[in-house]
Amino acid sequence: MKNTAKNKRMPNIERVFFWDFDIDAMDFDKAYKTIIARIIERGGQEEVDEIVRFYGREKVIKAIRDEIYFLPNYAIEDALKFFPELKKEELYCYLNRKDKPYHWI
Repeated sequence: MKNTAKNKRMPNIERVFFWDFDIDAMDFDKAYKTIIARIIERGGQEEVDEIVRFYGREKVIKAIRDEIYFLPNYAIEDALKFFPELKKEELYCYLNRKDKPYHWI
């Protein structure tokens, strides 16, 4: 099997954030929503800064606001702290489930 990881574009983020993925097989450009959601949910300022550097602020904000289907409440609050220009009422992940109970918690 050929290792293409050396030539692959990827953010400088610890592998521990992606323990459940085969990180060497990931296409970080195609999986941007998953990557951004995971970092908003589990990362800190340093990791958020890195995804902004990697994807660009506009793309990260658009993904959080319009494309990510679910974030837990604490991650929504974190996203609002990381990106003060966002409003909770504009977030797809908030609007999509704000009236739905957490049936699995």
